[in-house]
Amino acid sequence: MHAMQYEFTLPADYDMDVIRSRVARVGHLLDDWDGLGIKTYLLRERGMHGSPVNQYGPFYLWNTMEGMNTFLWGGAFQGPVNDFGRPRVRQWTGLAYEEGSAAGSPAGYAVRRRQPVPEGAELAGFMADAAGETERLAAQDGAVLAAAVVDTRAWELAHFSLWEHGMPKADGDVYQVLHLSAPGRGALPRGRQW
Repeated sequence: MHAMQYEFTLPADYDMDVIRSRVARVGHLLDDWDGLGIKTYLLRERGMHGSPVNQYGPFYLWNTMEGMNTFLWGGAFQGPVNDFGRPRVRQWTGLAYEEGSAAGSPAGYAVRRRQPVPEGAELAGFMADAAGETERLAAQDGAVLAAAVVDTRAWELAHFSLWEHGMPKADGDVYQVLHLSAPGRGALPRGRQW
């Protein structure tokens, strides 16, 4: 499993309905994308749920590198690049994935929490704790799914979780989920990834 996210930070007075309309128009295009586990079309709105910015920030969990590369280099990614500019694309390696207690429910919110892997940390124990946190998040009422991923270049851990409507029971940046494409969700490997 591989994770990917890019974000477009928009002006404070940007009409976020433009993003909602865009997702309503094109969100279905990845509903059957080969190699994709899930894509969440995410929106943060300035002043809502503690967000200091307006931001469009899709988050992906990929089953295959080929699917991700086809998205990035095969033309589909060029659409957002043309509309908003070329963003920095973060990529993480999967540590753990769990379906949540509300796995069959539609997702209303997402939470992403990034944290550094401390210098000198015993890596096996730190990553095992991250996998345990994924299980804990997934077991919470209203959790649709949870994942933990790591960027070994920046030594950054990220927890990502989806929640039913209502406030999520996780700390981090809160996003509205505008659409969920999940063609390979069932194929995402569950539990620890090592």
